[in-house]
Amino acid sequence: MKKARYIRLADMLSTAIQEGKLAPGTKLPTHRAFAEQFSVALATATRTYGELERRGMIVGEAGRGTFVRDLGLPPTLGVRQTASDGLIDLVFNMPGDAADAGMLRAGLRRLAAAGDLEAMLRYQPHGGRTHERRIIAENLASTLGPIDPDCLLITSGGQHGLATIALGLFRRGDRIATDTLTYPGFKSIAALQGLDLVPIEGRHGVMEPDDLERKCRARKLRAVYLMPTVHNPLGSVMDETTRLRLIEVARAHDLLIIEDAAYAFLETNPPPSLFALAPERTIYVGGFFKSIATGLRLGYLIAPTTHTDRFLEAIRATIWNAPALISGLVTSWVEDGTLASSEEVRRRDGAKRQRLCRTVFDGSIILAHRNAGFAWLPLEKGVRAEPIVTRLKEHGISASGAEPFATTVAVPQALRLAFGGVQKDQLEEVFQIVRRAVDGASMS
Repeated sequence: MKKARYIRLADMLSTAIQEGKLAPGTKLPTHRAFAEQFSVALATATRTYGELERRGMIVGEAGRGTFVRDLGLPPTLGVRQTASDGLIDLVFNMPGDAADAGMLRAGLRRLAAAGDLEAMLRYQPHGGRTHERRIIAENLASTLGPIDPDCLLITSGGQHGLATIALGLFRRGDRIATDTLTYPGFKSIAALQGLDLVPIEGRHGVMEPDDLERKCRARKLRAVYLMPTVHNPLGSVMDETTRLRLIEVARAHDLLIIEDAAYAFLETNPPPSLFALAPERTIYVGGFFKSIATGLRLGYLIAPTTHTDRFLEAIRATIWNAPALISGLVTSWVEDGTLASSEEVRRRDGAKRQRLCRTVFDGSIILAHRNAGFAWLPLEKGVRAEPIVTRLKEHGISASGAEPFATTVAVPQALRLAFGGVQKDQLEEVFQIVRRAVDGASMS
């Protein structure tokens, strides 16, 4: 069967891109100019570009045009782990400390000497062992208030907690309000579950309650997803007045609130959490992956009792239970103060790295939390992120633009730099390379 014209045109352009005849960053003709060039209908040109975008060959930027993608860069549904090809990774935030290995050895020795070691080889309750849920709940009480351990479920990391919520509560086509820049992992979950993310305007990661209310009046929303304490990627901390106003909107329009607290430990004096202010409609998601180790995937979600049965079913369907070996290890660190010590180490280390970042990028706009190992670098007007990312890759550095984080059609031009896992003795040189790449793009 003869291929449709738009498929043949897409094949032709795909070949040209793969063979390097159309270089990364090349601006393609407008749909109308393309239609005239190949003597096809405008609808055929639009379908051709749509097919190329589906294949990951091109990217459209509202108000700027359509550009050839660098095929060596990851797709933009969500950031993906860098291959082990020697690149310095500024995509994933992987904080660590020289003492971490010793901490793990000591923790494993203590577990090996415990009397219930054999129990860790067996199936566990889907929501986690009762005494471990109680340990985590008691540890959180100082910031969230008293928590019923039966409302706290242990997950295999915060990402699994978010997936549990999506599987347990939402159906394909449900609309979830989010910031215009949000966590890529939540975007990935929404795409897999068929959820419609509705971007809400804000400033530097702080959602605008009035815009949320306008969107609620325009169409039915099921929930709002927020990172009020240390936003990823912008590092902002939402003020209490805004939190109270958002809760007011949520109650008026019967929205669930999903509060992602992955980086909340970085803020030493946060306003009250959304969960503490509105426990009847807030699902709180947290974990220990950023404060202890990214490889030890342990998290938790806290929810009203009306939702816990559904979440238990979602956990059962996905992992059955979080590994008891990891939950036992982490909760022992919660009890003996290792967690608190590790959080403090991460805060101090992040603060040092932030100061160095701001020194090297002096004169540039940097959006970041003072203790975070990541920063957002908006680019000057007319400067595109993708050529800079490509240039950095040539220098052995993997970085990300704004696309994985954006929920809007118009994607801002910016770099997200995650430097928590870069060796300290390399960090200044890495920042200098990024600075030169950005300055070079600004002058070209």
